[in-house]
This record gives sequence, structure tokens and C-alpha cells, in this order.
Amino acid sequence: MNHGELKRKLKAGGCYKVAEGKRHERWYSPKTGETFSVGRHNQQEVASGTLKSIRNSSGLEL
Repeated sequence: MNHGELKRKLKAGGCYKVAEGKRHERWYSPKTGETFSVGRHNQQEVASGTLKSIRNSSGLEL
């Protein structure tokens, strides 16, 4: 899964972007109450460890 697909799934699951940086965006999950970073590299694949961390922080099945 690339970063663009990940962001679409997060948005569909109710998560939303709260801040932007040069290389990462901060997202918030109302399901878990946590904020987490997502890379801005839309065409690059998400590393498996990063995807697992985002999955846990968002509370979504990605």
C-alpha cells in the first residue's frame, strides 16, 4: 500500500489531518484519541513496521 492509498483509507475511517510538516503530516483518530505521523510520499510504499504502527494508533483495520 502506498501513502496515498493509506490516507484515503484513514479519511474513510474517520481520521483527519491536524497539521502539516515538510515530510510528514499529523493525523488524529477519534476512535483512539491518538495523533500519529503519516509520510507525504504519496507514491512510495509504506514500510510494514510503519503501517503496523499507524494501524495501532488509528484503531482501523488497514
